[in-house]
Amino acid sequence: MQPFFKGKENFIVSVTILGIESSCDDTSAAVLRDTVLLSNVIASQRVHEAYGGVVPELASRAHQQNIVPVVSEAIRQAGIDRKDIDAIAFTRGPGLPGSLHVGTSFAKGLALALDIPLVDVNHLHGHVLSHFVKEAPDAEVPGFPYLCLLISGGNSQIIKVNGPREMEVLGQTIDDAAGEAFDKCAKVMGLPYPGGPVIDRLAAEGNAKAFKFAKPHVDGYNYSFSGLKTSFLYTLRDALKENPNFIEENKADLAASLQRTIIEILMDKFGRAIKDTGIKTIAIGGGVSANSGMRAAVEDYARRHRLKAFIPKRVFTTDNAAMIAIAGHYKFLNKEFCDITAPPFQRVII
Repeated sequence: MQPFFKGKENFIVSVTILGIESSCDDTSAAVLRDTVLLSNVIASQRVHEAYGGVVPELASRAHQQNIVPVVSEAIRQAGIDRKDIDAIAFTRGPGLPGSLHVGTSFAKGLALALDIPLVDVNHLHGHVLSHFVKEAPDAEVPGFPYLCLLISGGNSQIIKVNGPREMEVLGQTIDDAAGEAFDKCAKVMGLPYPGGPVIDRLAAEGNAKAFKFAKPHVDGYNYSFSGLKTSFLYTLRDALKENPNFIEENKADLAASLQRTIIEILMDKFGRAIKDTGIKTIAIGGGVSANSGMRAAVEDYARRHRLKAFIPKRVFTTDNAAMIAIAGHYKFLNKEFCDITAPPFQRVII
């Protein structure tokens, strides 16, 4: 239990946080008591599959439909009453403007109605701190400092985490993110959206060394995936001229080779950062951390170099409100509250 002192009285009470996440196409609400998870409800949007990607206007409309039932269900599953909530944490950004507006407006309105503090959370901080969400009070969490490889559809970053509120970006993508590379290459192959999970499933059946794709040469710990995407596209273009059935006949091998290349790019820079900093605790987070090959690569690296690795459960890799609630928990303890007039932000800030 984390200490929280009210007024001048010297007593400890539990802190209950309602988290709300609406940065993209998942509407989620979660309840945390201190750092222990009481509920985590997620409503995904299937409407985007027909378009091969998220349609912002459709996403915001779906959030409007989902936000009330999702929050109500999270409170019900947690077994609490609204009067038990000490603060509301919400994703202020980065994300889609319309989607963020729905979650932000709802969080502000509920905070005003309940007369409780409002805590704004950076979506990326949530991913980094997802390892501190406990499903049991005695669950193990990372010690500080640790290095986190944040990999998702919009971000690829190596972050030195010195504390819940102290993070330093050591390297990041200069163009496309790893998740974007997975999804766009999958789309070129004619695979359904989202393509990353489909690539993961196909890769398990393929030869990871069947094809060779270009790897970028970028300074420092930064990443680039645009060259890989171009290389993948040209490989398909040239092969299809000779064999119109090339993709269908080589689907598993293409997926396995693509996945291997992306993981090698990620692990090369992450490994350099680990060696240079000498930090012995590592973690991954974000949607791509659900990838089987990525998880296996980090586990193998940690085992070979005698490091402590934290790999999140898959439910905490995608967008979810539990990670927003835990980030909000630490800001609440530090009395970092959000002004009711604060607007959402779209761009990446960490």
